[in-house]
Amino acid sequence: MADPPAMTDHAPFQPRVSSLLCRLVGFAALGSLVATATAAAQPADLVIQNAHVLTMDPARPQASAIAVRDHRIVYVGDQAGSAAHIGPRTRVIAASSDTTVLPGLHDGHAHLVGLGLSLRALDLRGIDSAAAIAQAVGHAAQAQPEAGAWLLGRGWDQNRFSPPEFPDAAALRTLDAASAGHPVWLRRIDGHAGWANHAAMQLAGLSKKTPEVDGGRILRDPSGEPTGVLIDNAMDLIERVLPKPTGPELEAAIISASGYVAARGLTAVHDMGLSVEAVGAYRRLAEQGRLPIRIYGYADDPIPAKLQQFPQSPAYRAELERLSQRIGPPEHSSHFTLRGIKLYLDGALGSRGAALEQPYTDDPQNSGLLLTTPDHVEMMSRWALIHGYQIATHAIGDRAVHLALDAYQRAGVRAERNARFRIEHAQVISEDVLTHRRFQELGVIASMQPQHAVSDAPWADKRLGARSRYAYAWRSLLDSGARLCGGSDFPVEDADPRLALHSALWKTTPVTAPKAPADALSIGEAVRLFTADAAYATFAEDKLGRIAVGLLADLTVLEGKLSLDDHLPPPADLPRRKVLLTVVDGAVVYDGLGQSQASRPRRRGRHILRH
Repeated sequence: MADPPAMTDHAPFQPRVSSLLCRLVGFAALGSLVATATAAAQPADLVIQNAHVLTMDPARPQASAIAVRDHRIVYVGDQAGSAAHIGPRTRVIAASSDTTVLPGLHDGHAHLVGLGLSLRALDLRGIDSAAAIAQAVGHAAQAQPEAGAWLLGRGWDQNRFSPPEFPDAAALRTLDAASAGHPVWLRRIDGHAGWANHAAMQLAGLSKKTPEVDGGRILRDPSGEPTGVLIDNAMDLIERVLPKPTGPELEAAIISASGYVAARGLTAVHDMGLSVEAVGAYRRLAEQGRLPIRIYGYADDPIPAKLQQFPQSPAYRAELERLSQRIGPPEHSSHFTLRGIKLYLDGALGSRGAALEQPYTDDPQNSGLLLTTPDHVEMMSRWALIHGYQIATHAIGDRAVHLALDAYQRAGVRAERNARFRIEHAQVISEDVLTHRRFQELGVIASMQPQHAVSDAPWADKRLGARSRYAYAWRSLLDSGARLCGGSDFPVEDADPRLALHSALWKTTPVTAPKAPADALSIGEAVRLFTADAAYATFAEDKLGRIAVGLLADLTVLEGKLSLDDHLPPPADLPRRKVLLTVVDGAVVYDGLGQSQASRPRRRGRHILRH
């Protein structure tokens, strides 16, 4: 068969193409009009009117009304336009003009399972002495009828003690006397240290002869006997003998914690460091439709701690190969996504475990701890890039941040790869990281928690000295072109996004806490960290994080007006403003207006009274 003649003159073909394109554009426009008319003709499930809507959508930053139907936002505009979406069964909320509607607030770094479990444990936050902690344990021992049952608690902070030192041998004797034979394990507020009594140490086989642990520290008295205080990796000595929560207990913890945070305005949580058992609990709840909020999960480091120290060994490589066979591709359901892996490079500032380039100003013999090797971070990053997972590395000190960025770079992480790897906390950074725009260059997200700046304010300067100028530096990172996302790290901090937002603004807001080294943000920047930027950090910016037609209907409704006007001071009362509604997928999961989630108006245009 002869070849067809070559086409040398395209002119005769162009009109036909143009005509076809015109028709297609015409059909598309007609289809859009039909879709719009159909949407207008179908009543919404929920309409909010007369509100101050901060959309986080550059195309329309503010509005006064929205409508929701079938899980999605179907209208954003003014009150007059929203009337077309009201039907006989539409719930209509006629808000007062100072009500603020935000895209559903995310907590970009938290521990929801840990929060749920901690709600059943001793709450030791705010206690100002080791003796008072022992007294609280004594009350718990009296209320525990089961002999030998573990007594668990969390929240103590030696920085509140006078002097601000870890419990010593004398404090251990007081704890032993109060615990009445029960084994006791009390985690520090940041989760990077714990305090055990003798009964717990005996069960763990912890004694004077126990060697030190890589990436951890066993505090001892002058004779070498452990005082019960274990830092970072040394905590595993106790935690490996703790009774493991059952599947039903984990599910109950997730449900109770989800309700707790939904009542405070959260619609999504990035849950960090999930065990295999916790992942299983989340899967079951998602399959049963019992997860009220969205969970973006980060599995705990799957490589055993001892192997992490030898990433070039044949045993490590064999474990990595097994991991490729054992872990499937990232998974996603409507309310549970598992796409991330959490690594831990250093400890925390509060327990002087954060890895610093230079020694702590208030502890000149100590530069912190590396809990794992940078080579392990590099190897896991290479694995994640191949298998489609996102790495989130805990790095608090400036040395740890620098090492994590270097490990990512060696693994092949670049901005153009759009892998969206993260560094969790990034509480202390170096001038070099800022001037060389390392986060922007690699496309790495700085996942930061503004509440830490306020909580650490009384002692941060003592720890860091002149380095304080580069601590909690979200403003400096934003100015360098880095992408951020905001969180709280609950239950280390309070699980309340109002407090997190307030903390991001606090340098220009009257507060009772002493001034800490921190960079203030505007209202718009702060809200973005917990909405659009947090959604971007989970690859969900096309579905969540903004209020725009077609996006999923996740909303947080607060009393009081938040203004985007940078000339106005930020509100001083934000933590006290009520959460009026929390909406996930168009369903009200928390109703602060007094109407139950299941109820629906029966008369057309029924309005909820202005609050």
